[in-house]
Amino acid sequence: MDPMEALGTNTMTSQEMRILETNAEYFGISKLQLMENAGRVIAHEIDARFQSKKTRVAIFCGLGGNGGDGFVATRHLISLGYPVQVVIAGRPADIKHEAALKNWIVLDHLRDSFDFFQVIDSSQVPDFKAEVVVDALLGIGLKGAPRQPILELIKAMNRMQAWRLSVDAPTGLDADSGTVFSDVVNADLTITFHKVKPGLLKAKEYVGELIVKDIGLPEVLEKFAGPGDVAAVVKSRPVESHKGDFGRLLVVGGSKTFSGAPALVALAALRVGVDIVYIAAPEKTAYGISSMNPNLITIKLLGSHLNSGNVSEVKGILKKVTAVVIGPGLGLHSETKEAINDVVIAAEELGTPIVLDADGLKAFAEFKRPLRVPSVLTPHMGEYYILTGKELPHNAEESVKKVKKTAAKLGTVILLKGRTDVISDGRQVKLNFSGNPGMTVGGTGDILSGVVGAFMAQHADPFKAATAAAFINGAAGDFVKSEKGYHMLATDLLDWIPKVIDDPMSHLKVRKGGS
Repeated sequence: MDPMEALGTNTMTSQEMRILETNAEYFGISKLQLMENAGRVIAHEIDARFQSKKTRVAIFCGLGGNGGDGFVATRHLISLGYPVQVVIAGRPADIKHEAALKNWIVLDHLRDSFDFFQVIDSSQVPDFKAEVVVDALLGIGLKGAPRQPILELIKAMNRMQAWRLSVDAPTGLDADSGTVFSDVVNADLTITFHKVKPGLLKAKEYVGELIVKDIGLPEVLEKFAGPGDVAAVVKSRPVESHKGDFGRLLVVGGSKTFSGAPALVALAALRVGVDIVYIAAPEKTAYGISSMNPNLITIKLLGSHLNSGNVSEVKGILKKVTAVVIGPGLGLHSETKEAINDVVIAAEELGTPIVLDADGLKAFAEFKRPLRVPSVLTPHMGEYYILTGKELPHNAEESVKKVKKTAAKLGTVILLKGRTDVISDGRQVKLNFSGNPGMTVGGTGDILSGVVGAFMAQHADPFKAATAAAFINGAAGDFVKSEKGYHMLATDLLDWIPKVIDDPMSHLKVRKGGS
């Protein structure tokens, strides 16, 4: 097998890498540590191939994390006796990346130990002379075609009669797709970190020799949910945004006995930031829900429980929405179970993403089959038994394998709620540790379904939506516990949802085992 193809058996996208780095920081491995490890690796790789007294090194640095790796490499190369020149694309005062800035501050105190060039105007790029060039401009941070002065610096590096090393990815190359937008650094060696980015395998002519280096990220961290997963699904809001741009969610739920469950789902979804939530509920229940909160829009279905006569009306609303949550508080009347099957089929026909929870999940267990649209099932242990007819083993590792197998069989994402939440799409697995025993109170599962549904309505990948939702829901519960102890209500979580979304790293303040 080609060495490059062998490397490709274990790849990771740029987004997955960013998620991992953010989660690693949450679990105690700082970006400063990762940057230090990356920069040291670069310097030692150069030192293994060249002699310090005969080799000048030019290090081209951007203003982000990739440039920070270059700053660290500079410090180590100076220590090894190499003459170094540092070329920064922009002003050091504009460095916003915290770890990169800290490493620049160190270099700034060592100005007499290296030559420094600041390039702001692309027309003022001097001719650099060196035997080794380090490309630490953008790495995996490329978003579209490079702009000036980056573009001119790429050309300058390629003009030099030197051996070129790119950090993480050659600048100008999309590390995920392998797309070259315009000019790209022609590297002799690319050092990427932790795992190969898939685009590097598609552009061998620019990548050169490819080496994967460890920077201190244990592989098990890839399975831990954290703030990085939240950042991956939260949509930015441009000033020109319009109603509906951030999703429309339908909640099919409620019965004579349970009117609060669908209301909690809807309120949680609104707190996430979905634009509109409709609740389709039996008529009397819908009137009761409307009186709870003026933000709730209800569709009043004829009858005392969901039945097949309601399906055409529900289908009409399905045409207006971008996701549906089915099940909270519906009850298990025989007509209701048949109607749930019909609603699932209608959603599949329309291509509408589905979240199945509570009674919807129990009804689905009777007609279960692989689902044909993006979907998430949110069972607790008891509901998982109803769904599969099998109890999960006590061994955690075996339990995760069973959940993964069930998700693959049903073509869905399963979010198994428990002391440690298990999320799987049949291929990937994430474990979520946020949350506490106070969340056994009724309604917290409805809050979770609302968060999942909101992200699904905003077109998030179902596995990512479920992972982020599990962390947010548990973190919100932990903040409530820090305020009220184990005396919480499900509604207490609602105010914390936007706070966790805006600053998921803040959960460190209340995380179990933390300060």
